[in-house]
Amino acid sequence: PEVARQVIAQFPNVRKVAITLRESISANHNNWGAMLYDAGNDQAFFAPLDESGNYCPYQIRNIVDRVGGGDAFAGGLIFALTTPELAEPQTALRYAVAASCLKHSIKGDFNYSSRSEVEKLMAGSGSGRVVR
Repeated sequence: PEVARQVIAQFPNVRKVAITLRESISANHNNWGAMLYDAGNDQAFFAPLDESGNYCPYQIRNIVDRVGGGDAFAGGLIFALTTPELAEPQTALRYAVAASCLKHSIKGDFNYSSRSEVEKLMAGSGSGRVVR
């Protein structure tokens, strides 16, 4: 959250800051998650979470293409924040991370995942393992 607070200090009109969290294990194995900071209530949200509510990044194995992963995250977050049933910050962040995670399994710059595929990953076992 400290980096997000620094962004808010530099740009006081910004109300939310999203930061992706990538841990590169190898070229085709990454752990993937994100943080959404809400300046209005000084609260940071992390996704994905395990059954206990602790941050537990997705394990993306056999990455097909990283290109477009950030765009998929941003697009997923914008979509979720503007969709009433997904707009709660934790849910919106979970949606964005899942959308981006699925994009890593698609060749090219575009995320062809459907909303139902993203929501299926969101509702997964919490193991952090992505299977597509």
